[in-house]
Formats: sequence, structure tokens, C-alpha cells
Amino acid sequence: MATRPLSPHLTIWKWGPHMLVSILHRITGDGMALVGIPVLLWWLGALAAGPEAYATFQEQANSWYGMVVLVGLSWAFFNHLCSGIRHFVLDMGAGFELDTNKRWSVLSIVIAVVLTVGFWAAVWFV
Repeated sequence: MATRPLSPHLTIWKWGPHMLVSILHRITGDGMALVGIPVLLWWLGALAAGPEAYATFQEQANSWYGMVVLVGLSWAFFNHLCSGIRHFVLDMGAGFELDTNKRWSVLSIVIAVVLTVGFWAAVWFV
């Protein structure tokens, strides 16, 4: 039997921000699909069902756990958006230099947090 080269395993790779952003991109996409779509459908169903159903939705959405879900979904959206733009630039063939890649990885996380904070500041205070 011929000896074939082994693929690098997770223990060989050196963790960096670019790996975190890539993994978070997948997690936030799944989170928006698994949590965001049911919340959206519940909201639309409550709108269609009338004032009592919508009041029930509002009560749950305005509770502490509802706010955690909504803030988490908005962070997932903005994080997925920022990392998606980063991946788009990488797909065009730019940004593969190590320093540039790390800088844009960190910036995509920071920008996502800033956009989330700005979004909720606008929702609550405007």
C-alpha cells in the first residue's frame, strides 16, 4: 500500500482571526436560518392574525429573552454581512496577504459589533 500525504488536521493549523471569521460566517448563517426564519414567520403570522396575536408577539419580543434573541439575530446579520463582503473580496483574488487578511478579519468582527450597537441605538433612541 502506497503512503499518501495526510491532510492537515485541526491540531496542525495555527488559529487566527481569519479562521474565526470563517467559522462565525457559517454559524451566523445557520443561526439566521434556524432562529431568524421562525421568528420572522411568527411575526408575520401575528400581524395577519390580529391585534391579540400581535400583542402576544410584542410581549414576548419585549421580554429580556426576546431582546437577547433579537439583538443576537441582528448581530448575526451584520456579522454575516461583513464577513460575506470579506469573502467576496477574497473571491475576487484580493486580500490574501497575511497582514491584510488578518486586518480585514478583525475589522469585520469590529464593524459588525459597531453596526449592531448603532442599529439598536437607532431603534431605542430615535
